[in-house]
Amino acid sequence: MLDLSRVLAGPLSTMVLADLGAQVLKVEAPGGGDETRSWGPPFVDGESTYFLAINRGKESLTLNFHDAEDLALGQRLITEWADVVVENFRPGALGRLGLDGEKLREAAPRLIWATVRGYPEPDDRPGYDFVIQAGAGLMAITGPAEGPPSKVGVAVADMLAGLYLATGVLAAVVRRDRDGAGGHVSVSLAEAAVASLINVGQSVLTTGEPPRRQGNAHAQLAPYAVYQASDGPIAIGVGNNRQFRALAAALGQPSLADDARFLDNRSRVLHRGALADHLNRALASRPVAAWCQVLAAAGVPVDAVRSVPDVLEMARGWGQVGTVAHRQLGDLPLVKSPIWMDGARLPLTLPPPQLGEHSDRLRAEWAIRAPEVADRDPRDTK
Repeated sequence: MLDLSRVLAGPLSTMVLADLGAQVLKVEAPGGGDETRSWGPPFVDGESTYFLAINRGKESLTLNFHDAEDLALGQRLITEWADVVVENFRPGALGRLGLDGEKLREAAPRLIWATVRGYPEPDDRPGYDFVIQAGAGLMAITGPAEGPPSKVGVAVADMLAGLYLATGVLAAVVRRDRDGAGGHVSVSLAEAAVASLINVGQSVLTTGEPPRRQGNAHAQLAPYAVYQASDGPIAIGVGNNRQFRALAAALGQPSLADDARFLDNRSRVLHRGALADHLNRALASRPVAAWCQVLAAAGVPVDAVRSVPDVLEMARGWGQVGTVAHRQLGDLPLVKSPIWMDGARLPLTLPPPQLGEHSDRLRAEWAIRAPEVADRDPRDTK
């Protein structure tokens, strides 16, 4: 697999596929490479933690597509080596560089060409997650009910687009194995963000009523929010009447389940404020850890509101944090894939590569010299 992409959505998709066993060659422009290499702080010994998070399992080759021999090597890698190409150039940019996807697919009919864009064509604006979250409605439904719109704390549109792209590539591989032909898979960040509206979007489609921001509450479920124990916040999510009865009993207030305002989910949603008052009064009698133990034992979905360091320590206990040997950083801790296969976690393989780390070997294998002038390849593409 040839990874011509950069930033987040494309590199995430190729990392997911690398975790699943794909051989991934990441092609970067000499001089700077993927710009996430410069995104920080934080940096660790000059390495961007942003880049490290989404580029494991790959080798790195630098190519200057304005150099004739490098361009020829890129074309050969696409038509002779790769069975999948992932790219996020802006429409028409690759063709102007001499790497027209349609023509290259004619030369390699089994090739799968995978594209991630900011917006569906013909809109060729560069797409960055923050702007996409604003334009695709995610900010309108995120944040306090009476506060300003807010983005999600991570680049969720990029992540979803990358996961959708990886899924599409896998489907295209299965189709090629069946029919013998490659194809073109395309995903945009904007459409992935719209798809992420899920129940909120469907509600608007069917009722015509715009949603309101709910803060930590749920528009269609109650109790399903953050409440207050004696020493801090606690998250409780009830999805059915059985769980609500279990919650009421565990709180020592079984009569709540017989209150006409709380008999079913519809009633609880309509009276969520009164219900929250009851729950907060009851929860104030014990700390978070005690309530988590009591409610979990009763079958109620519950958890503490954890910090990221606490979460990663928990993940270590699950075996989801491992290490790989990085040439610059030594033993590098990374979060492993959440996918399990046949009862085992997918292993960590190659570390995130340094820029051009494998160029000498790969150029020698393909008998292509390094260009004397390393002009930066213009890839303002997303």
